[in-house]
Amino acid sequence: MWLGLGAPLMAAPLDEALKPLPPVPSLDPAKVELGRQLFNEPRLSVNNTLSCASCHRLETGGADNKAFSLGFDGKPLGINTPTVFNASLNFKQFWNGRVDTLEAQAEHVVINPTEMGSDWKTVVQNLAAMPLYASAFSKAYPDGITASNVQDALATYERTLLTPNSRFDQYLQGNTEILTIQEKYGYQRFKDYGCIACHQGVNIGGNMFQKFGVMGDYFKARGNPLESDLGRYLVTQDEEDRHVFKVPSLRNVAVTAPYFHDGSAKTLEDAVDVMFKYQLGRNPSQDDKDLIIQFLKTLTGQWEGKPL
Repeated sequence: MWLGLGAPLMAAPLDEALKPLPPVPSLDPAKVELGRQLFNEPRLSVNNTLSCASCHRLETGGADNKAFSLGFDGKPLGINTPTVFNASLNFKQFWNGRVDTLEAQAEHVVINPTEMGSDWKTVVQNLAAMPLYASAFSKAYPDGITASNVQDALATYERTLLTPNSRFDQYLQGNTEILTIQEKYGYQRFKDYGCIACHQGVNIGGNMFQKFGVMGDYFKARGNPLESDLGRYLVTQDEEDRHVFKVPSLRNVAVTAPYFHDGSAKTLEDAVDVMFKYQLGRNPSQDDKDLIIQFLKTLTGQWEGKPL
């Protein structure tokens, strides 16, 4: 088909660089349910006020629509909360990639002095004092309530938080009529401009590190430096890692504003503008940006059978 918008559209996806999400894995139901309860359990925080779900709100795309979530003390954190949906498909966890697994991510958040502010000895004692958890852990784990078992249960639950069956996934699986012509051209523009060089793979991101500000000094232009701006440098102390971050997944991106580690882009349009200027060094037409945004909106998946 030819519409004067560029190259003719492919009739069907063949060897695409992007892949559909896998189905939700079948995991131990007892551990999944225990993890779900723990995910919503404020006793994981030092003052019983904050649960994982406080910042990772599943009803709002797996984040909380704030530039900076609030810690147990009501003060804003130093970095934007990424979505928990599809996090199990990322090659590292946290913006600076400081841990490899969901279990380690849970371990760090609970003891972080600005997030949950607790310690694992206290968490285990608090949970052991509750008959509900004592019983649930004894059924799911031979050694009962331990820090590692709490982390394992949380991670097991989080591995079920996939959002398959986006319209784009259905397109990749062969339903080529599910996208509009404009959305298909948006995908073509996404590839033509090079967005796909970093936002690739099954999670459309989340599988590499990249410097923020390849084609310009984003941080100088923004001003008001933050410690979190240092990115992976905070982990490695390697000057090459200054301003380097894990590339975020674009799945469900239309429902996870605001964007970037600093929450500075309030809308998807703002985020696309920043990416073109500082990552690609390109000045696209408004029509091309609009087409790409239409494509990005096809990446919103389903959770528990309903669109996010």
